[in-house]
Amino acid sequence: MNITMIGLDIAKNVFQVHGVDAQGRVQVSKALRRAKVEPFFATLPPCVVGIEACGTAYHWARVLRALGHDVRLIAPAHVKAYVRRNKTDAADAAAICEAVSRPTTRFVPLREVEDQAAMSLHRARAMLVKQRTMLINALRGHLAEFGVVAPRGREGADALCAIVADEEERRIPELLRPALMIFAGQIDTLDAQVAMIETQLKSWRAQDAASRRLETIPGVGLLAATSIAAKVRNPERFANGRCFAAWLGLTPRQHSSGGKVRLGPISKAGDGYIRRLLVSGAQSLLTANARRRQPDPWLAKIAAHKPRMVAAVAVANKLARIAWAVMMRQTNFRTAAPV
Repeated sequence: MNITMIGLDIAKNVFQVHGVDAQGRVQVSKALRRAKVEPFFATLPPCVVGIEACGTAYHWARVLRALGHDVRLIAPAHVKAYVRRNKTDAADAAAICEAVSRPTTRFVPLREVEDQAAMSLHRARAMLVKQRTMLINALRGHLAEFGVVAPRGREGADALCAIVADEEERRIPELLRPALMIFAGQIDTLDAQVAMIETQLKSWRAQDAASRRLETIPGVGLLAATSIAAKVRNPERFANGRCFAAWLGLTPRQHSSGGKVRLGPISKAGDGYIRRLLVSGAQSLLTANARRRQPDPWLAKIAAHKPRMVAAVAVANKLARIAWAVMMRQTNFRTAAPV
């Protein structure tokens, strides 16, 4: 078979292959069981292989790259336009093959094992934090039914756990106390597990120069620095900082027609996790700036003229541009000299 380009639709067990030659004629279109994928590609000469970017795509990209193939990952949204009529595995594989051949298609960069492991740590931490929040809310709800309330935040949650552990507290029925003790114990366990993951991220940051440079930016902490460093290893693929901010979904969405430019809310495209971290960091910057004796003029101006979240998104956009510049120049953040 004279195959030059292949569209590979990956799944859990059954993979679909669609291969064409240099003239675009179909040379192979068949399904493969998972165990047969690597041996099949080992028999082929080096060719271009397109795969939809997803959770397991990076693993298969590394496997096929080791066999000498030119693997290109494509965002699923860019493949959808080439699916003909009904959606099937064969139609998806053909659409991937068609999308790879287009010169305007943008590809997702391959991710190495270490970077993928770092992002998995972030996802594991986010899941544990979500579980901890659910438990705290459940504890608050059960205690509120008996008139036991506490302020918002972690300090209030700690106070509720202390009340549950106090056997002299008579507002809590003894029938309910064991169940609430389970909640409090799970909250403590999740606190320890989240702290353990953060320790692992700190160890990884100590070995990664890019994340250390990113953390010098005000408003960019451990989580934002390590997630950006792990996910954006080649910042040169963005033409400028605005393109990077647009990739994160921090620029206005356009709905323009007839020469009239209409800008709406932010697009929320790209990585929502990094965007959320940058917006949180921006909110912290605005709060800290309001308490300074000599506040930053730009931050003070935007906070005075815009609603809180609009100002935070604007600051997050600026943080994204600064992060791109820091990665491109490979230098630490430096404050501008006073004019």
